[in-house]
Amino acid sequence: MAYEVTVPRLGWSMEEGTFAGWLKQDGDTVQEGENLFVLESDKSTQEIESFDGGVLRLLPNGPQTGDIVAVGQVIGHLVGDGEEVPTKASSGADTGTASAAPAPEPVAEAAAPVLQDALPATSSETAVPTASSPTNGAGRRRDETPAISPRALRVANELGVDWAAISGSGRTGRIVERDVLAAAGAGTSTGSAVTDTPVRASPVARRMAENLGVDLGDLATASPGKRIVKNDVEAAASTSTSDTEVDVVPVSNMRRIIADRMSESLQTAASVTMTTEADATALVELRARLKSSLGERGKAVPSFNDLFVKLTAIALGDYPLLNARWNDTDIVVSKSVHMGIAVDIDGGLLVPVLKDAEKKSVSWIAREAHELAEKAREGRLSPDDMQGGTFTISNLGAYGVDAFTPIINLPQCAILGIGRIARKPAVHEGQVVPRDLVTLSLSFDHRVVDGGPAARFLNTVREYVQEPDLWLLG
Repeated sequence: MAYEVTVPRLGWSMEEGTFAGWLKQDGDTVQEGENLFVLESDKSTQEIESFDGGVLRLLPNGPQTGDIVAVGQVIGHLVGDGEEVPTKASSGADTGTASAAPAPEPVAEAAAPVLQDALPATSSETAVPTASSPTNGAGRRRDETPAISPRALRVANELGVDWAAISGSGRTGRIVERDVLAAAGAGTSTGSAVTDTPVRASPVARRMAENLGVDLGDLATASPGKRIVKNDVEAAASTSTSDTEVDVVPVSNMRRIIADRMSESLQTAASVTMTTEADATALVELRARLKSSLGERGKAVPSFNDLFVKLTAIALGDYPLLNARWNDTDIVVSKSVHMGIAVDIDGGLLVPVLKDAEKKSVSWIAREAHELAEKAREGRLSPDDMQGGTFTISNLGAYGVDAFTPIINLPQCAILGIGRIARKPAVHEGQVVPRDLVTLSLSFDHRVVDGGPAARFLNTVREYVQEPDLWLLG
């Protein structure tokens, strides 16, 4: 019986992704549970495993590295020994479906269309391609060492870097993107000339390039593996005629989806932002005590962001509509606080989710938040790590930002922006004295909640910042 290898849904809103390469070659025997290919969504890069075994047969017109693929798209087949490859997908019982499936839906989410059976959350953290185990996307063999992240593998293939010779700087010695980029800069490559990059372009792009005098080879070299389309040629032509001193940066799939979602948020939600200033002196003193006490015992020291996660989660308990989402016909209110934590990475912004934040201690939050941030920066986030958020915190204090207007992370109702904690003159107990002040900005969807409850929630957060005992002992 032949099984279709299809593109899975890595998130409830995912409709398409970027194909990042096969981990097996045509004709290879695939065992159940082995990884087949790498798929990049707007949030993470995942190795997709097979639910069935068989001989892998690739489609003649199947996707190439860098191609955009749709959820549910058939990209290959698993067949038995000597079995013919189906000429078309069968709707009967003779054809099954192989490859990984979508992660569990967010808490309290109305059921969304699911194309395949649910995949356990741990299945995405599987062995990654290494230099000598059965084939990876670069045609090498794979074994246990060295380990390389899927994102780093894709970049290595694009830049022609021999990653087997690289020493990883990631957690447990894993090779991450920055290692590959450093090796590329140092000239550690497979020896293939970048200028020999094959040109993949749409017919329209080829005709336009010929008419406008644009060299498709240069575009292919600038974006290895990318299929050149009309917009790329237009941008190159505009650059060459108007300003030869600028760089054209191709828009990645992650950047494009972030742009789409931010635009959708501003156009869809009835967004309102309100700000307040809080005296964070007591919070600063609390963290200093925790740092002194926990640091001496070798335990994780909570950051200010960890403290904000905890106090905000507790405040949401009194204002459930801020922990809800608009669902066209109803408002879905979550009974638990699953806190999205914005993490800045190279090329974009990811928001991993810390589940049940209101039930966890500050120390637990500190450990889990650190692990999620590391996984985000190394491209190891699983679909489950990114799903189910009910409220988001975005902290730009580390970058010296005093205040900003955060954009709601749909379909959530609200997001809290946190600026830097700065020592400033302030009136305290009738005297002008130095105090640690912080600006808090709350953006919320007016379709879900009115200004009064939103203002009371923000004021509660401000009070918790100023008097930590209110939530530490609550």
